[in-house]
Amino acid sequence: MSASLTLVIVMAVMYAAGVYVMLERSLTRVLIGFLLVGNATNLLIFIMSGRPGNSPIVTGTAADAAMADPVPQVLMLTAIVINFGITALILALIYRSWWLARLGDEGDTLTDEHAAETFASTEESFRSVTEDEAASQEDLDASERGTEHEHQHGHTGERGDPANAPGEGMNR
Repeated sequence: MSASLTLVIVMAVMYAAGVYVMLERSLTRVLIGFLLVGNATNLLIFIMSGRPGNSPIVTGTAADAAMADPVPQVLMLTAIVINFGITALILALIYRSWWLARLGDEGDTLTDEHAAETFASTEESFRSVTEDEAASQEDLDASERGTEHEHQHGHTGERGDPANAPGEGMNR
């Protein structure tokens, strides 16, 4: 295998710069360091993948001997996806820290939206919900009684056709 000396040097510089930048306290610099280390890892996999060859399609002929190994390509794709996930996580952390820094002394505390409410107003809210549920139940009971009444007396829909009776058309 003949690896390009230029690629090896670029990879080493990217690893060194990435680790150095990641040691800073700023999250933006940590992000830049992770990006550098991730790209250096892709270069390492590329350098170690060996000589180029034919597409990795097995045909059962003598041309299969010059076939390239597909594993380094899969490893590079995996490294790219992992690098993207870490980048998204660090960007979310950067945004959250920026948001908290903007709030200042207030920080992560939330104002109590319900501080002015009293026990009586809370009970009144629950009482109105209970009354609404009772009214809804009465309506449901009345509609069920009306349906039972229609079936007992043989009520049909419009023009005397049983298919037009309420609920009868869906039973077909």
